[in-house]
Formats: sequence, structure tokens, C-alpha cells
Amino acid sequence: MKESEKNMIYIGYLGPKGTFTEQVALSYFKDKKDYKFIPFPTIQDLLLAADKQDITRGVVPIENSIEGAVNTTVDMLTFEVDLKIQAEMIIPIGHNLIGHKSFKLEDIKEVLSHPQAIAQCRNYLHGKIPGANVVFTSSTAEAVREVSSTVGPRVAIGTVLAANNYGLDILDSDIQDQKQNETRFVIIGKESMQRGKSCKTTLVFSTGNKPGELYRVLNIFSLWDINMTKILSRPSKNKLGEYVFFIEVEGHVEEEDLKDALIMIRKKTSFFKLLGSYEVFE
Repeated sequence: MKESEKNMIYIGYLGPKGTFTEQVALSYFKDKKDYKFIPFPTIQDLLLAADKQDITRGVVPIENSIEGAVNTTVDMLTFEVDLKIQAEMIIPIGHNLIGHKSFKLEDIKEVLSHPQAIAQCRNYLHGKIPGANVVFTSSTAEAVREVSSTVGPRVAIGTVLAANNYGLDILDSDIQDQKQNETRFVIIGKESMQRGKSCKTTLVFSTGNKPGELYRVLNIFSLWDINMTKILSRPSKNKLGEYVFFIEVEGHVEEEDLKDALIMIRKKTSFFKLLGSYEVFE
């Protein structure tokens, strides 16, 4: 290992280069030195690498304002890895039609992108390129990379960063159907984070299958005057009809009211996992 690499901190992001996830990673770690950014082909690969400490931290999407939760991230943090959410960043998502400008839109035969990007541009594609075949890729940047590999009548939906990386043209910009399109990303790692200016806490739990059990747990937040900002149910993966509940609340576990509330919730749940208290950046 080179002397310059001994103190290097490795940051994983959903690759390849040019994804929104890389954009978040570069923004969050912009003022820090000795960081090396490593692209991963899937969220699963990234989270497993962080869990094994092959990387120090990772950046993954967790929710989109249009398509909802990123279930792979939620489920892996719940069931498969021992990682903490260390920070949250929310960025606007602007999709661009990217390709070779030598082809007109009416000549396009294929549109490549990640399934969520395709879904977020559904009306645009139906109106502008109705006859094109849709091809799903592992990321928006991978779609741009594939389009750049050969000159042909196909386009990708992706970022300006990816278009620049692969030498392609922006054929149309902001093509998403909903202009208020945002994605939440989380920075994950092994360590818990100290209290910051504006914090949230994420936890996941399950209750006994009895009437009123979930209400009794959620009522604890009300008794301690804690604002719950999100609740999501996911299959427990043990038995059909059994669920775990993914919860986000305002505050940090160092705050006495939230600390006391979580002690009570632990006592009333059959499964409990604290996924982190962290600062929110916008």
C-alpha cells in the first residue's frame, strides 16, 4: 500500500460514475480530505461491503417523493446488516434525455434507464417517444454508459454529470412528469452519530399480533410529545401477514424525552432495532 493510501477513507456509492448517489457523495464529503469514492453496482453490494468494513461509509437512496421507499435499502438495514444511518440529504431530481444529437426523437428505438427513472418520466415518454422500447438498467448512469458504447437510435434517462462523463448530448432536460421530484439519501456506517442541529431518529420494530398492539406503541410517541414523520410497514419475511414497522421521528436519542420513549417501546415490542440518530441536510 502506498504511503498516501494508509489514511485513506473509502466512501461507497451506487455507481457507475454519474449517478445521483455519486452527486450526493461528492456534495456531502466535499470539504473532507483523504476520501476515495468507490462505485458499487447495486445497493446490496454496497451495504454488504459497509457491513464487512471494506468501506468506511456508504451513500444509498432510501425514498423518492414520487415512487416511495427504496425497499432494498429499508429491508437490508432492517434484516441483513448492522449499520447506522449517519446523515440524510435530500436533493431535487431532474431527469434528462441523453444520447447522440445526430438522431431525432422520432427515430429513437430504445430508451434505457433505471426502473424508477422510467416511471418518473412515463408521461413524457408516452407523448414524445411512444414507439420506443424500454430497457431497464441497474442505474441511470449505467444507462448513459451503455448508450455511449455505440452510436445508434437509442437514448438514456440520466444526469448531466453522467452525460459529461460519457461524452453525450442533453437532448431534453427536466423531463420528469412531476417537477417537485426529490429523493432522500442516507449516509451509512458502523458508528453512531452525535447530536446535530436538526436531527431525526429511525427505528424498526414488530409487535404481537393482538388488537391494539401497534396503537399502544405509537401512542408512546404522543405521550412524550414526539413528532413521528414517517411510518412504513414491511413484511417480516417470517410468515404471511406479519409485518415490521419502519418509523422516523424528530429528535436525537441523546434527548431525554426520546430516550425515555424508546425505553418504553423496547419493552412493548417483540423485535426492536435502532437504525440511527442523525442530522438532516437539505
